[in-house]
Amino acid sequence: MKTLRLILGDQLNHKHSWYKSSSPDIFYHIAEIRQETDYAIHHIQKVVAFFESMQTFAEWLKSHGHQVIYYQIDCKENRQNLKENIRQIVAQLDIQRFEYQLPDEYRLEEQLNTIVQELQIEYKAYDTEHFLTTRNHLKDFFKGKKTLLMESFYRHMRRENNILVDKKGNPEGNQWNFDKGNRKKWSEDPQVPRQYLFRKNVEKTLKRIQAAKIKTIGSINAKHFTWPTSREDSLKVLNHFCKYLLPHFGDYQDAMDPNEAYLFHSRLSFSLNCKLLSPSEVIYRTIDHWNSNKKEIHMNQIEGFVRQILGWREYMRGIYWQEMPNYTKINKLQNHNSLPNFYWTAQTDMYCLKSAIKNSLEHAYAHHIQRLMITGNFALLTQTDPDQVDAWYLGIYIDAIQWVELPNTRGMSQYADGGLVATKPYISSGSYINKMSNYCDNCRYDVKKRVGEGACPFNSLYWNFLLEKRDYFKKNPRMSMMLSLLDKLTTKEKKDIQAQANSFINSLSCN
Repeated sequence: MKTLRLILGDQLNHKHSWYKSSSPDIFYHIAEIRQETDYAIHHIQKVVAFFESMQTFAEWLKSHGHQVIYYQIDCKENRQNLKENIRQIVAQLDIQRFEYQLPDEYRLEEQLNTIVQELQIEYKAYDTEHFLTTRNHLKDFFKGKKTLLMESFYRHMRRENNILVDKKGNPEGNQWNFDKGNRKKWSEDPQVPRQYLFRKNVEKTLKRIQAAKIKTIGSINAKHFTWPTSREDSLKVLNHFCKYLLPHFGDYQDAMDPNEAYLFHSRLSFSLNCKLLSPSEVIYRTIDHWNSNKKEIHMNQIEGFVRQILGWREYMRGIYWQEMPNYTKINKLQNHNSLPNFYWTAQTDMYCLKSAIKNSLEHAYAHHIQRLMITGNFALLTQTDPDQVDAWYLGIYIDAIQWVELPNTRGMSQYADGGLVATKPYISSGSYINKMSNYCDNCRYDVKKRVGEGACPFNSLYWNFLLEKRDYFKKNPRMSMMLSLLDKLTTKEKKDIQAQANSFINSLSCN
């Protein structure tokens, strides 16, 4: 029976059971399409990375005897739409059966449900064979519980997968979470090893994108493209991380420095999210290395890394599928201000934001604390519309796919879900930024000033946010200390803070 199998750009799983054997009656379809390049304004490095990875994967399939129908963005047969391309191939080849792997984005799930109903041929959906959980795993785990606490889910995942636990199910190191050991500020010691950066020439792919006039953001060096776009390259980055970066990862995973784009972070998120690597192999590879080097690599280094993948990554996927499609519309704090223009240019005097956004535009990357406590924190304090924040995060980062971006941004970062993901909003004044980074040393604003000329904008914005949202948070026990400090301010201090913050927010809308 002639069968067409669809492979989406984030389904590049070499280990999938589909590929154990080849058949002359099975055709694989992969396509670079405007439907996917245009639903958000993506970073140019993100578009290039996906196209390069898809093409490399197609070549790998062909080398293993599989038949591949690959549409480049400029291919004459390319209808630039998933539905039209599939219908066209089904008609041309007299396809009798259509198969696909379950997509990770809700919009594609909806589209594929429509497509299979209209094709009027046999069809079957398969699991991507990538995640450690099913779509409904989290929903089933929290059934009947009042809160969706990530820590509970993380411990459950550790026990269920026998990861960093003893035979009795107790945590190695005698505690589940070493987060308190993951908050060191980095000050040029220890020295950060070089990242495993590639120097690939992607000019052909870039020219294809430019000729198609695809709108993108950010910059790229097409002669020295640094991201892994094959399984082989991804494994090299993983091995490099284990050997050189893991020994200090946990200590400095929350640290920020304007001169270090990556610090000790792995740069594996793109490889994971397009499935060139699986979460289980990344976890077990790093644990194996830790087990062989326990004298040099402390428990907080490996636990902090495992928590990000086994805990947060799987947790966010569960939240996404539990809450969609309404999650894209939720705005509990009723924030409606516009995202400042400097998010697209990095042209701002606030050095922390300038540095984090510049890094994002140049590398299509920022680590989780830069995203959460710099760009995300500022967007929340200025009460920005979460729709606009979502669009920016989804477009600018190379690893951003909606299932992982949306709950991290709208939930954890912007608190737009009212506390479904985060038990309190992740907000701070300038003091936290100064504690965890070197940004404030080079800023024209004074991190110690709350109001007045040259005062750090984060300070007045922080207290103004608490004043504006006090009624919303008054019953939240984790906000009680913040609100208690707020209540100690005099009436004049509150008025001065609000005047400073509102003047600053209003100035943003004029830029």
